[in-house]
Amino acid sequence: MEHAIYRVTGFRLVGPRALRVEFDDGTARDVDFTPVLAGEVFGPLCDPDFFRQVRIDPEAQTIVWPNGADFDPATLHDWPDQLPGLRRMAERWAGAACTDPPNDRGTADL
Repeated sequence: MEHAIYRVTGFRLVGPRALRVEFDDGTARDVDFTPVLAGEVFGPLCDPDFFRQVRIDPEAQTIVWPNGADFDPATLHDWPDQLPGLRRMAERWAGAACTDPPNDRGTADL
């Protein structure tokens, strides 16, 4: 099985726990991390102030946080396909991921 290799080239904050991530193949993806922020490593990213401390690691060429949390660039690139499995892992890590209160449309805003 072939595994595509992507590199994160940029990002910008688009919500309290969401980024627009740009890749070396010219694509960009909006990623809302809220559903997977649970457990010892990813749980601290629930705090929007901590989440904003995200940076690109020049060696790994992906986004990272000060506590060592990171995501494989291929996972970020293919986020919609990866999200169900990541959600299941987050539920095992802590029983529930962080959430925002729903807005008037019944969904969390980015």
